[in-house]
Amino acid sequence: MAEKHLFTSESVAEGHPDKIADQISDSVVDAILSKDPNGRVACECIVTTGLAFVAGEIHTDTYVDVPSTARGVIRDIGYTDPHLGFDFETAAVLTSIDEQSGDIAMGVDTGGAGDQGMMFGFACTQTDVLMPMPIIIAHRLVRRLAEVRKMGIIDYLKPDGKSQVTIEYEDHVPKRIDTILVSAQHSAEATIDQIRKDITKEVIRPVVSGMNVDTTDFRILVNPTGRFVKGGPAADTGLTGRKIIVDTYGGFASHGGGAFSGKDPTKVDRSASYAARHVAKNIVGAGLADECTVQIAYAIGVAEPISVMLDTSGRGKLADDKLTKIVRDVFDLTPRGIMDRLKLRRGIYRQTAAYGHFGRTEPDFTWELLDMVDILRSKAGISGKIC
Repeated sequence: MAEKHLFTSESVAEGHPDKIADQISDSVVDAILSKDPNGRVACECIVTTGLAFVAGEIHTDTYVDVPSTARGVIRDIGYTDPHLGFDFETAAVLTSIDEQSGDIAMGVDTGGAGDQGMMFGFACTQTDVLMPMPIIIAHRLVRRLAEVRKMGIIDYLKPDGKSQVTIEYEDHVPKRIDTILVSAQHSAEATIDQIRKDITKEVIRPVVSGMNVDTTDFRILVNPTGRFVKGGPAADTGLTGRKIIVDTYGGFASHGGGAFSGKDPTKVDRSASYAARHVAKNIVGAGLADECTVQIAYAIGVAEPISVMLDTSGRGKLADDKLTKIVRDVFDLTPRGIMDRLKLRRGIYRQTAAYGHFGRTEPDFTWELLDMVDILRSKAGISGKIC
């Protein structure tokens, strides 16, 4: 008898307070790396009613106007109305920036990791981008929510919002959408009936129509409390790095605990997580497994990983220890090797700070490339067409 279970993931809109903070932090990273590729950045942000506070440790030869950078992000997201309690012109932007610790620099300058810790990557065959289905649908819903807002298709929408997607699995294969939840900030004049009608028609239906899963009968929940007028930083304080599960695999895979945004690529929390995804995706893309989890662990100041582990949950074409050996032979997983292979010393990170860091097709997302498939299959002794 087939085993059935439900799994749920969520995403948040680019105007969610935590995502505003992530985007400001990553915009500071981009501004520095665009002028100084060897800059070191650890930048945090907090946003609340009428205020954005940016703090961090930075080492660079260039100058960045942090307040102007933050205001540009706030404007681009759509916080342009002072009545929202947070907007790009009237919000105070405070900064507290210090020099990076010389103790950390000693290890990083020689090619070592910028910190200790373990990082995870994951891939599976559930979607065409080799990601779990619930998080991909959730991301696409909030991305579509921003599109219809900015294009004026639904003109009463405001920047804040969330999505949540529940998928029914049968023997670990996604079969049916069970529930979709969308919460969208709106103007006071909009009625709940109109909101539910518009979001179902313009957001939910277009997104689910492109998914290879049963969409004939599922529950739809739109603004289930009936009202979402007060939102954004005026309603909820936002912090950099507080949406790490949204940023990765929606809870479907393990997470090492380190956030990505606000960090330059010498921080292995970011670069090694990208590398682990790159490894996992190429293993699955090469047809060597239907599902793959990769863990990499580092010591601060040490270049080579302390450990590398692959787990295919019994769905690999080779034993996990053999796949692990192949990966260690093929991939340079030192921080410097990762940064060079994935071209990470560039100002590319603000675009990662909303809608997830994985399962994207933007050209700058080098960790999503299936560029190691042939060599992996050759090392594994597998030939012929990839299924």
